[in-house]
Amino acid sequence: MKPFRIGYRTIKTALGTAAAISLAQLFGLQNFPSAGIIAILCIQVTKKKSLQSSWARFLACSIAILFSFVFFELFGYSPIVIGFMLLLFIPVAVMAKAKEGIVTSSVIILHLYASNHITLSLILNELALIATGIGVALIMNLYMPSVDRRLETYQKKIEANFASIFRQMELYLLEGDNQWDGKEITETASIIHEAKTLAFRDVENHFLRNENLYYHYFRMREKQFELIERLLPLISNLSVTVEQGEMIADFIKDLREHIHPGNTAHMFLRKLHEMKASFQEMELPKTRDEFETRACLLHLVRELEQYLVMKSYFKGLK
Repeated sequence: MKPFRIGYRTIKTALGTAAAISLAQLFGLQNFPSAGIIAILCIQVTKKKSLQSSWARFLACSIAILFSFVFFELFGYSPIVIGFMLLLFIPVAVMAKAKEGIVTSSVIILHLYASNHITLSLILNELALIATGIGVALIMNLYMPSVDRRLETYQKKIEANFASIFRQMELYLLEGDNQWDGKEITETASIIHEAKTLAFRDVENHFLRNENLYYHYFRMREKQFELIERLLPLISNLSVTVEQGEMIADFIKDLREHIHPGNTAHMFLRKLHEMKASFQEMELPKTRDEFETRACLLHLVRELEQYLVMKSYFKGLK
């Protein structure tokens, strides 16, 4: 059973709702609790989403006020008129890219319907409710806790798992089959997904930043991990141990000992090319098994080259 936790968004929602209702009541607005509802709906998980949600709700509510005035004043205040108006209002709100604001605007529509007569003061009251709820929500969402430490933790865990997987590859090339349970594979896939999601959320919390270096880092590791998953069955199909396999194992050992967020891929690409050149100077295979093993190892080298090329395009984390 997970321990009971109250997240920062829950705290902001509670404080924002109370603040919005209090302000609306202080300003003497009618239906002042509705300001709290608007605040709840506008407090989102990121700053950009909160701003987008606030704009959608303001736009939808403005359209709703216009529709309400026209329909109620022309056709009367009845449930049938509300139903007919919604048939037209909802598609218009969707076309205006204000779909998120449909629920909020429905509250405004019902306020206006209950009045039995729409006046300028009533319209101003509804606009003030909307502005209070949205304004408080935007102020509450100005604070977003830093996620840098969590991103760094994900980064280190992914690198540690990569090193562990490479260690198993190294052992297989040197000793053959082993008893590895492969838990790092499923664990790494889950960590990369969580890390990318968090890094993208961090981008959404900065209005002047369209990219995040950590996000690009996790994308790069994701592509490398997909390649690693292709390497594992390739290595497990090796039938005999040959000298080239031992050389590749030494290369993998060197590689796993230098897994970090910086970019040293070019150095390892040079080493890999030197190793490939030395393979060409060795004697040809004498048996069918040795031939198949060396062909498989050559494929493995090409995949390792792609792994390093992916890293070479990444400029590195500071």
